[in-house]
Amino acid sequence: MQSPYDSEEFFQQILVKAVAASASDVHLKVGQPPGARIRGDMVYFKTDKLKPEDTEAMARHVIKDPAVKRDLAQLKEHDTSYSLRGASRFRVNVYRQRGSLAIVMRAIPQVVPGFEALGAPAACRSFCEKDRGLVLVVGAAGNGKSSTLAAMIGEMNRTRALHIVTIEDPIEFLHEDLMSSVSQREVGIDTGGFAPALRSALRQDPDVILVGEIRDEETMDIALKASETGHLVLSTLHTPDVARTVGRMLALAPNADQKELRERIGDNLQGIVAQRLLPRRDGQGLALAAEVLVCSGTVRESIKRPDNNPSLKECMEKGVHPYGMQTFEMHLKQLVAAGLLDKEVGRAAMSF
Repeated sequence: MQSPYDSEEFFQQILVKAVAASASDVHLKVGQPPGARIRGDMVYFKTDKLKPEDTEAMARHVIKDPAVKRDLAQLKEHDTSYSLRGASRFRVNVYRQRGSLAIVMRAIPQVVPGFEALGAPAACRSFCEKDRGLVLVVGAAGNGKSSTLAAMIGEMNRTRALHIVTIEDPIEFLHEDLMSSVSQREVGIDTGGFAPALRSALRQDPDVILVGEIRDEETMDIALKASETGHLVLSTLHTPDVARTVGRMLALAPNADQKELRERIGDNLQGIVAQRLLPRRDGQGLALAAEVLVCSGTVRESIKRPDNNPSLKECMEKGVHPYGMQTFEMHLKQLVAAGLLDKEVGRAAMSF
């Protein structure tokens, strides 16, 4: 059956309207009209409910891989990106639910964000001045990790003469060469996966390597080796806070010598920024709450020998000056005091 969404121009009109309304995500699912997340709430277009042939037609527009496009009947889930000329780029996930295809498209601003616009902690700028080591930006999906990493790459691109290699799934923000040369590689198009791309990056004369996500033991091991050999590595983990990030890194290699792994992490980690996006008190979008660990000598010892040293939380509480460390509790209290967050929202986030 013919679908109006067979026309890519018609499909793009939905996206243009969503971008104009400052939507963060577009939801396309059978049985409901096209929807958009605007300032945290789901809003639906006043149009017909989508049918299976509609979402299948839209999937054909956004999927670039010819093999996947030819065999849509077998598709279970697929990550890609989509560009809307002159308006926005989107990170796209196509998935199957109740037997039909559905699509969620995350809007990516065309302009690389700055730290001030994001409300990112000051430590992010200091991490950009490092020559080697591992910097992690962590948090649940949808909490702005990609934007913070893009701001860090943008800062280095504007201020330092470097070769920056990014490995992303998919590429989100596009970086023009400024002071630095930025090579961006997309998993599935330019490379087969994070681990082989990271291994290959070491032969591409990089100063900085961004790995979209550390998903397994192999990727973590290569990231640590890259740090050990004088590269600055930026990456993410889907962990909620600093303490659980270190725990996840150890858990990724259960068969490794845990004492040796702690030594490697302690020697190479430069810092962790854990993020949560929370609804602003004035209803105008979201505010960034961040937990920040900067690897001072005390922090390194606490990672290597946790039984004989202060906890990472204690290190963050005492490391405000001169390192700019903070716990979530500390930052949430500041955001509430500044009137950016409602007290109840701050209190609920503290017990997360």
